[in-house]
Amino acid sequence: MPENAAHLDVFLHAIADPTRRRILLALKEKGGCSLDKETGLCAGDIEQRVKVAQPTVSHHMRILEKAGVVEAKREGHWRWYRRNEKLIAEMMRGLKGQL
Repeated sequence: MPENAAHLDVFLHAIADPTRRRILLALKEKGGCSLDKETGLCAGDIEQRVKVAQPTVSHHMRILEKAGVVEAKREGHWRWYRRNEKLIAEMMRGLKGQL
């Protein structure tokens, strides 16, 4: 299996869960970050928007981060997450090419 196809499988697994798709939609919103970032959210912001508990947010973010769909950065006591738009676009092109 080519490397891109394997990466596409990991990407599809990461976005297969409805909660993770809701998280990705929340991360797409502009101006909602409590850390005054233009894009992205901290875990607490995601928890409030998606209405799931903090351990659940951590679980889903770990899967999204491992797949490369989101990027995380530690700022003080917070982890700030944003979408990896470049990878998302690349995976969408890869999916379109396989269907």
